[in-house]
Amino acid sequence: MRREGRLTPGQQNALRRLWPRYGLDPQQRLDPAAVFGRSAALTLEIGFGNGASLAAMAAAEPGRDFIGIEVHRPGVGQLLKALESGGLENVRVYCHDAIEVLNRCIDEHSLDRVLLLFPDPWPKKKHHKRRIVQADFVTLLARKLKAGGLLHMATDWQPYAEHMQAVMAGNPAFQACPAGHPDCRSTRPTTRFEQRGRRLGHAVTDLYYLREHT
Repeated sequence: MRREGRLTPGQQNALRRLWPRYGLDPQQRLDPAAVFGRSAALTLEIGFGNGASLAAMAAAEPGRDFIGIEVHRPGVGQLLKALESGGLENVRVYCHDAIEVLNRCIDEHSLDRVLLLFPDPWPKKKHHKRRIVQADFVTLLARKLKAGGLLHMATDWQPYAEHMQAVMAGNPAFQACPAGHPDCRSTRPTTRFEQRGRRLGHAVTDLYYLREHT
């Protein structure tokens, strides 16, 4: 479900002015070359929160293109403001359900990297079925990633990290990144959720998986 939240005037203004420039239609197939005007490695971040890390990654890797998905409109508005202020043209945004976007908009084997950083852990056992990392979701990501593509997940909730590892172990399309692999190291900025988790004494786990060549 789309979570509206409370938009600040600045976020409202950004959504009104900048959505035509950065926003993507969840009813249409994505053509990255047409959207970005070039052919480049493509990263998808699912659930980018307020967008600070996504904007920072895009600024640090201008040769890579980024797609962000977020249902929280204040976060989308905040990201749009950051993109404009940073003069960033290598990011586009969906404000829609991630599963629907993946199924409807993203071509098979088109993504070089998928980021899932600090998704809601739904800690209560009765809510575990709401966690995004489930067997069907991982199978869907395997279809969208290129052979050799990277799935990078992070969480500050240890039981969720164990859940992620168990789900990934059950999918033969992925292998855990071998030690020393150049793609399997944390180069992401510290997120607001990570900072909050650390203040609460939570250990942060980064998990890296490669899409097998088939």
